[in-house]
Amino acid sequence: MKISAAESVVMEALWRRGELTSEAIMAEVCELQGWTEGTVKVLISRLVKKKAVAVRAEGRRYHYSAALSREAYVGAESQGLLDRLFDGRLAPLVMHFSESDKLSDEDIAELKALVERIGK
Repeated sequence: MKISAAESVVMEALWRRGELTSEAIMAEVCELQGWTEGTVKVLISRLVKKKAVAVRAEGRRYHYSAALSREAYVGAESQGLLDRLFDGRLAPLVMHFSESDKLSDEDIAELKALVERIGK
């Protein structure tokens, strides 16, 4: 399932806060993004149609929650990036960042620890 950058803002609000009404979602994202109420409602509607967001009616009010876990989303987006740009391989991505001086000393230490842990 493909989620746009704008839709991911709504998803982040749901992952962070759990079940929300459309009004609560708007309170979370409108001012921050400069969006109108209509924009947020369209984004919510798209996410419901994609089955990334579940909807529950409570009287005349609707409550929305993430049906797609953040972990599943991050996994799919990460793999998509690797597939599109690096033939599905992680090492060329890391190499790209190392050659462009984008890795901090902390990043390098974390990568070394990860490789050490994986190698055991």
